[in-house]
Amino acid sequence: MANPTLDPATKAEPAAKPKPSVVRAVRTIFSKSDETDEGRVIARRRRFVMAAVLGTLSLNLLMFLRFFFPRALYEPKTRFRIGYPSDFGFGVDTKFQNQYRIWVVRNTEGIFVISAICTHLGCTPDWKPSENKFKCPCHGSGYDPEGINFEGPAPRPMDRAHVELDPEGQILVDLSHLYQWPKGERSQFGDTDSSGSGGAILRNV
Repeated sequence: MANPTLDPATKAEPAAKPKPSVVRAVRTIFSKSDETDEGRVIARRRRFVMAAVLGTLSLNLLMFLRFFFPRALYEPKTRFRIGYPSDFGFGVDTKFQNQYRIWVVRNTEGIFVISAICTHLGCTPDWKPSENKFKCPCHGSGYDPEGINFEGPAPRPMDRAHVELDPEGQILVDLSHLYQWPKGERSQFGDTDSSGSGGAILRNV
């Protein structure tokens, strides 16, 4: 039965309900329109749930984006400068042991660089000034100041790196080019490269 007090001219169709959206849902959840205690509790729960959901989604997004960036491992340089010949006095210089795993040695022949790797199992020996020798802490191999083995299980002397002077007069070390003294074979410690500009030892410097 029609309502006699309602003017037909003023009749209007009910407004269409707005379509649900994520933004509107988030606003509703985080809104503070609930005035009652129960409403505030429900609102807090909604905010907590939404924060947990958004946090999980953000973490998953970051983990997904991480796959686009390679996990590169950077190896230490094999060619580097260590200074001028005048920077090194007679004896063993250990200041590059931790950085490049080398020792710089000057004797009456010249300057050479020893690769600080024990030829037994690859440990790093220590220089013992009081004993005038390199001593491996792993299995007791001993080397004289020139890196020649004389005690312990080391089968041969430690390797020497290629050295040469660059155009500025600094010592350039190349650990990718090593000189060895294999057991029972000829020593390479006196060798030079094909150009004669460098080798296992820098003489007359």
